[in-house]
Amino acid sequence: MPLAQLISPQQLAERQKAGGVVILDCRFALEDPDYGRCSYAEGHIEGAQYADLERHLSGPVTKGVTGRHPLPAANAFAEQLRAWGVNVDTDVVLYDDGPGAYAARAWWLLAWLGKRDGVFILDGGLKAWHAAGFPLSLDAPVVEPGTFVGTPDNRMVLDAEHLLERLGQPGLTLIDARAQPRFRGEVEPIDPIAGHIPGAQCAAFNENLGSDGRFLPAEQLKQRFATQLQGRSPDELVAYCGSGVTACHNLFALSLAGYPLGKLYAGSWSEWINDPARAIATGD
Repeated sequence: MPLAQLISPQQLAERQKAGGVVILDCRFALEDPDYGRCSYAEGHIEGAQYADLERHLSGPVTKGVTGRHPLPAANAFAEQLRAWGVNVDTDVVLYDDGPGAYAARAWWLLAWLGKRDGVFILDGGLKAWHAAGFPLSLDAPVVEPGTFVGTPDNRMVLDAEHLLERLGQPGLTLIDARAQPRFRGEVEPIDPIAGHIPGAQCAAFNENLGSDGRFLPAEQLKQRFATQLQGRSPDELVAYCGSGVTACHNLFALSLAGYPLGKLYAGSWSEWINDPARAIATGD
């Protein structure tokens, strides 16, 4: 079974009828941390539970040390998965407003803990659900706790120290999921320093999507990332972004395209710039 899997609104509606699926609403907005929780309260896919980026999908921030969204402790996230009703064989469907970045962060965390089968992202997110004519609900699901334990696979993660050691090595492919203006250092609306990690290439995550907000076909994604890889081994690819969220979108898209799962520099740009000894670059 492939690691990255999409599900359509129609397929999800059928799964709902059959039951036994855990649905997680991952909506969030960096500029308004209450947005996702409030939006969930105003209406969500029936049976969905809310997965908050900062409360559930991230660990505590240490100012001047971590990035903005460090990984949660493995045992804490496993405990949360059990609270959501996840078992080792449970199907899990993840969604957000549409682009899929926050859903992809949840997908990556599940894979990191070893939950790799039966995890789906709703293609097109809630916008596609609306467009297909399916309703929202105000229900508060009653969930039987699950039994999932999981073990973190830290081969999926690269820290700043080891990334620094690898910079400049010929086999490394380092991709940045932020948009071109932030990558070039022309603007920086979130972090105090603009630019990118030296040697990185811009691979803006929204370019994984078509004009309809759904993921591009696998062959198009394969061609997109082949441009970045330039013949190098995909096993040596490292993805980052501003804080380790939208980079997961690129890792999901790479997996959809049939590539092996690259590594996540989880601290990303917001951690990198904490140490003034780490070099930064601007421009292309």
